[in-house]
Amino acid sequence: MADDTKDWYYTPSTGEVTRGKKSGWDDRMGPYSSEAEARAAMERVAARNEAADDWDEEDEDWGEPPADAR
Repeated sequence: MADDTKDWYYTPSTGEVTRGKKSGWDDRMGPYSSEAEARAAMERVAARNEAADDWDEEDEDWGEPPADAR
């Protein structure tokens, strides 16, 4: 088993950043290679969610249906 004590983790329920796995898998984000990366976890999530929402909005505009489907 790998040594996870060098990795950083973010706990969403508390906002805590820890070195090593201090919480369960269902309340832990990571691993991150630095404390700064772990602290920025929610910013990264927000940016990815925004990008996914933008992609979804673009995907919803399919244009005109084929002539035989009108």
